[in-house]
Amino acid sequence: MIRTVQSVPAIATGTPESSVGAGLLIGVYALQGDFMEHEAMLRTLGADTRQIRKPQQLAGIDGIVIPGGESTTIDKLSRIFGLAEPLHQLLQQGLPALATCAGLIYLASHVEDEAPGQQTLACLDVTVRRNAFGSQLDSFIMSLDVDGVGEGVPAAFIRGPVVTEVGEKARTIARLADGRAVGVQQGDIVALAFHPEQTDDTRLMAWWLSLVRAHSQQ
Repeated sequence: MIRTVQSVPAIATGTPESSVGAGLLIGVYALQGDFMEHEAMLRTLGADTRQIRKPQQLAGIDGIVIPGGESTTIDKLSRIFGLAEPLHQLLQQGLPALATCAGLIYLASHVEDEAPGQQTLACLDVTVRRNAFGSQLDSFIMSLDVDGVGEGVPAAFIRGPVVTEVGEKARTIARLADGRAVGVQQGDIVALAFHPEQTDDTRLMAWWLSLVRAHSQQ
């Protein structure tokens, strides 16, 4: 059961128009994790989605979502299916990305407590620590202020990581009350230690889609 540690106003504090993602094709990394929840929210906002399991499915997408799950499993499956290198290249070329929980770990340049043999795409100038909030039984929802999005954004933490160091290329967009970073941005890459897709508040996803649209129009 997920506990609530701060009151969150109805978990539905924002209602972006359903057309905010219209005309955008968003890839959703579908090797493992809660990709279906991300797909549902993207479609609610009007975006088209494509599940990504093969390298050729990366062609033509406007942005990609890398969902939560288990970071070591995502890493292993990405290499097995030949996705790691082409995805790394696209991100280096500026493909917008939204990475949540394990996705944040998978993009990070450094992992303090990596598992033996664990690899990341090293596209994001941050250091992270895995499972910073305990086991799945310790999951909780709280509200956060997110730069660019607004106040009172509900955030579900489920075995989430924490950002222990933010490099020069990235910036912090969300912090806990104790100052720890749980949301960062580097260009059009947004990476979160929490799960926005586990709530009904679409503001954060809509904001990221606005970055994707701006990038597609460059």
